[in-house]
Amino acid sequence: MTKEEAINFLKENIQAQNLIKHSLAVGAIMKSLAERFGENSEKWETCGLLHDIDYEKTKNEPEKHSLVGAEMLKEKGLDEEIVEAVKAHNEIHKIKPETLMAKALYVCDPLSGLIVAATLVLPSRKLKDLTVQNVLNRFKENSFARGANREIIKKCQDYLNLSLEEFIEIALKAMQGIAEELGL
Repeated sequence: MTKEEAINFLKENIQAQNLIKHSLAVGAIMKSLAERFGENSEKWETCGLLHDIDYEKTKNEPEKHSLVGAEMLKEKGLDEEIVEAVKAHNEIHKIKPETLMAKALYVCDPLSGLIVAATLVLPSRKLKDLTVQNVLNRFKENSFARGANREIIKKCQDYLNLSLEEFIEIALKAMQGIAEELGL
């Protein structure tokens, strides 16, 4: 599946613009992580783009989120590694991410939300003005962006062998690279 096909499939299934932007952000972070680890960046980006493909279908049944999505991706013929990563990214299932791709998706999903929230409290509301230090400061504020699970984000150290600072830097640069698409 090409990036264009993935985005079209995403837009066929997701109407909420913020969720589409979230998916674009996670796709960009996954692509950057793949490049960092010498993995297939197109495959990883597709995984990030489509990780929440079922969100609107399952929003009232969080216990089904990611399971329905994994099934949708399997039916579309996507690679089993992507299917498994999508299935494991919802912590409610307690499925341990096994592959590097699955681990990356698991930790970058909540980080993308923290970065967006940290951007929106800046006077400019622009990603270009956000720094790694801004994000680290917000990371330490437990009352800030409560939905961004810090315990999951911190797993970047074990799962990806990246310090929190390195992980934030990779994610921030990836999102800054698509700031216009994100409207930030």
